[in-house]
Amino acid sequence: MSTAVSRHTQTDTRQLILRIAGQLLLTRSYLGLSFQDLADRVGIRKASLYHHFASKEVLGVALVNASQNRFVRWTEDVAHLGPADQMLAYIRMFRDLIGAGDRVCPLGALGGEWDCIEPELKTAVRGFHQTQIDWLTQVAGALPAASLSPPGATAAVAAAQWAAQVNAACQGAMINARIHDDVNGFDLALAPLRSQLQALR
Repeated sequence: MSTAVSRHTQTDTRQLILRIAGQLLLTRSYLGLSFQDLADRVGIRKASLYHHFASKEVLGVALVNASQNRFVRWTEDVAHLGPADQMLAYIRMFRDLIGAGDRVCPLGALGGEWDCIEPELKTAVRGFHQTQIDWLTQVAGALPAASLSPPGATAAVAAAQWAAQVNAACQGAMINARIHDDVNGFDLALAPLRSQLQALR
């Protein structure tokens, strides 16, 4: 029985570390994520963090993978919506769930420190970003063809362009909102894209 309790406690502690580390990543960035500060916030010794995560890189990869898993579950939750509404929901996710003006997303936090992060973490970040791009491309491909295609572009190219535009617009607007600590900057930047998508509903 004591073994079961011990396992349960270790699982809880690991999840608590991930939750608090995730908050620090989105507000302080990866380089600003201190193991000592994290340990203090969790309420354990710094050395105990290494029992759950052998290095900061391992913790970073776990944070990115957890974010990717949440994103995949989120896409399943909005799968019943039409394509334009799914893209609008993606914009709302950046604004509300991640918290434009208060935080940046994990990819934004790590992308700005690209030359300073470890190889396995770079691989995880690229994978998470590609998951978002692949989903956006699939959703964009279901939009009305006439609304997608710039002159001379195939449907596949047009969908890829939409995916890149929506993702980059959300990422950039979130960073700008964070700089000014003001969600209105996010809304202002995304207003034209939102209007365009609302017209396609």
